[in-house]
Amino acid sequence: MTDTYKPDWVPEKAKGDDTFACRVMKGVNDMHDGLMTSTKHLAPSVSPVTRRKKLTVADYIRGIEQGNRVILSRAITLVESNNKNHFDLAQQVLQAVLPRTGKALRIGITGVPGAGKSTIIEAFGNMLIEAGLKVAVLAVDPTSQVTKGSILGDKTRMETLTKHPNAYIRPSPAGGTLGGVARKSRETMLLCEAAGYDVILVETVGVGQSEVTVRSMVDFFMLIVLTGAGDELQGIKKGVMELADAIVVNKADGDNLKRAQIARSDYERMLHYIRPATEQWKTRAYTCSAVTKQGLPELWDLIQQFAAQGKENGVFLKRRQNQSLQWVREMIDEHLHNLFFNNIVIQGRMGEVEDAVLRGKMSESQAVQELVSVFDKSLIKPRTC
Repeated sequence: MTDTYKPDWVPEKAKGDDTFACRVMKGVNDMHDGLMTSTKHLAPSVSPVTRRKKLTVADYIRGIEQGNRVILSRAITLVESNNKNHFDLAQQVLQAVLPRTGKALRIGITGVPGAGKSTIIEAFGNMLIEAGLKVAVLAVDPTSQVTKGSILGDKTRMETLTKHPNAYIRPSPAGGTLGGVARKSRETMLLCEAAGYDVILVETVGVGQSEVTVRSMVDFFMLIVLTGAGDELQGIKKGVMELADAIVVNKADGDNLKRAQIARSDYERMLHYIRPATEQWKTRAYTCSAVTKQGLPELWDLIQQFAAQGKENGVFLKRRQNQSLQWVREMIDEHLHNLFFNNIVIQGRMGEVEDAVLRGKMSESQAVQELVSVFDKSLIKPRTC
């Protein structure tokens, strides 16, 4: 069996002409990254490309436990893949490394674009590494709703942190999901913990409803704000402020220092009217500078104090247990959603029902009831005599 074949159509002038170079590659289900098993198509002067070894579950487990970043990356790629075979393999790996997870401190970081999230993460991460810790950064990049592509530029914004052997940065496309943080991001976090990373920093897309999802997977949630945006006291901030364990005014240096201190005081006053995000913990506002590193050591002391207090009073464990149960329920929702829309009977009926709604022949509620009824009937197996 060959690796490529000629397409059904070729230009009129190219018929019978062997110089026409267009060929179609077959599917890559049994290959890796589309690399061909045959080298006959290569010119004599071209060295054949060696495909990477296909890893077994044992290979993944051993590599992750040894902290091998290449194998960790390949395991995360499995988790992010929509291929059914990859999903099954990823779950086997996750189940095997599960006893090694849960020991890292999980920190969520959010803020409006331009607040300096990536700059703070790089400075903060380098500081933690200098203290002897291993740091993983899960940075979710927005996905275009038009092209479905992502820039994945966080590694370019964290140049020094990327080069450190005790740091691991994984930019991931949001994929159109709520904030880009769903099952795949959570399982990526578990793999990083199993690989021995002490602190997991999760950077979100920006301020909005997605932060609710981030809050559901981290221990400590930090909101990065900046001065001069004219929104220090806008009520629109209240929603995300209710999720934060700390509000950090960034860029508190140089000529901006005084404005940053005023902004911190404004947020402090506003926090008096907001219920704390974590039981028995009072959310406060702070200032820092990613450029001068001023305030970063104090911020790390605060997070350690938060973790110690939470473990002592049981809030830390309770939150993680609730997150695990919420995770299970969300995955059930995702599974049922896919089960419904991938159902052959539903796919055959959907167009007709949607058309009836658009023509005003059926209400939205009736449409839902009709489709759910069709789905229920499709699940009933006929009894055999």
